[in-house]
Amino acid sequence: MNTFKSIRPSRVLRVLFVLFAFSAGVIQAQKREWTLEECVTYAVENNLDVQQFQLAFERTMLDKSDAIGNLLPAVNAQTQVGRNVGFTIDPSTNAPTTAGITTASANLTASMTLFDGLRNINQLQRAKMNALASQYQLQDLVDDIRLNVANAYLNVLSNKESLKAFQAQYAVTEQDLNRIREQVDAGVLPRGDLLEIQATAANLEQQIVNAENNVLLSRIVLAQLLQITDYENFDIADQEFEVPPSEILGNSPKVIFDKALTFRNDIAFSRSNVELAEQDLKIARGAYLPSLNAFFNYNTRYSSNTTLPDPANPGSFFSPTFIDQLWILDGISYGARLDVPIFNGWSTRNNVKRAKIDVMRAELQLEQDKLALENDINTAYLDVQSFAKAYEAAQKTLEARQLALEYARERYEVGLMNAFDYGQAQARVDDAQASVIQNKYNYIFRLKVLEFYFGLPITLD
Repeated sequence: MNTFKSIRPSRVLRVLFVLFAFSAGVIQAQKREWTLEECVTYAVENNLDVQQFQLAFERTMLDKSDAIGNLLPAVNAQTQVGRNVGFTIDPSTNAPTTAGITTASANLTASMTLFDGLRNINQLQRAKMNALASQYQLQDLVDDIRLNVANAYLNVLSNKESLKAFQAQYAVTEQDLNRIREQVDAGVLPRGDLLEIQATAANLEQQIVNAENNVLLSRIVLAQLLQITDYENFDIADQEFEVPPSEILGNSPKVIFDKALTFRNDIAFSRSNVELAEQDLKIARGAYLPSLNAFFNYNTRYSSNTTLPDPANPGSFFSPTFIDQLWILDGISYGARLDVPIFNGWSTRNNVKRAKIDVMRAELQLEQDKLALENDINTAYLDVQSFAKAYEAAQKTLEARQLALEYARERYEVGLMNAFDYGQAQARVDDAQASVIQNKYNYIFRLKVLEFYFGLPITLD
């Protein structure tokens, strides 16, 4: 009996449908096209530097736990069992003996720092500050990743748009090539015109190849930022973006700078470093003050050679059991210790001086970071204005070049222009269109950078 024929047709169709749907799902997953927001989110979640900083942040939280532990009592227990042969001191009676004895002892000790110049409390505050500083540092890294991904994403868009422009130009040139070939075959135009237009088409083919390579390379760069190794199947959403509307230039660089100071993570990190240095100075100064520590100790012991007076029979002795000895021979001690620093080779004074220097260095670094941020904002502001004007000028140039090309085409078709001059007019349009695309995406990126300094999210809406 044929097994295949025994399967119902409806079941076969269902199996084929499932296989087709699975295959379509796999193909669709492989050809996923990423938006800018998806790229930024994925890069932040999978970047190796971010993961390392997250581990560093977890370590700072352990430092905080250590600082809390320093404020708590320290409790330790100890026990010991041994056998002595020959001359020794009986630990239960402190009497010398030459008999072999078995001994045991146990200790429970607790100690706590009552005052140490507030160093433990300041250490706890420092641990909290350090954890906050680590968060600022991590977020500053995330900000840099966002900008880098946005720049790489816009670079892919720019290269894709350039490729489309070259392909569109080649389509027009191919139409001209076919028309001129017909005219040359009919004897209307000389063969030199055909060679000129073929050279123009060949040049466009080379530009298309270069543009395709640029698209691939820019996609690889973006994929590497996202920690993606499947370069062949990685691509971004195939969309065309115009220059987004923005009112950021309605604010002066000073206004943008003042607002950036309120939320920028790099500035917050520098401020936290100043606070950490000031906290270290407090800790160093705490070594000038006395420290007060309390302690408590419970101990007991056992000896196989121990004899004690028998309260039931005066004048006689008995050997207590192991448990009885632990209760009878136990003891408690407690007290406090005060340490007053008098002279320690200037180490405390030098540590305080070092801490003061670190405070001044942190303050200078904060001012340097502010100046760097102000310079970056001023540069970004001027870049936005410069590329806005360059983009506007490039558009006007392209319009003029396109009109000139149409005029040149009309003159060429009636024989008033040779093929070489016509090819030059086409080349000038190509250059103008490439300039428009380049200035457009340079303007968009600088605009997004300036908006980013103003606290706006990076989007292409």
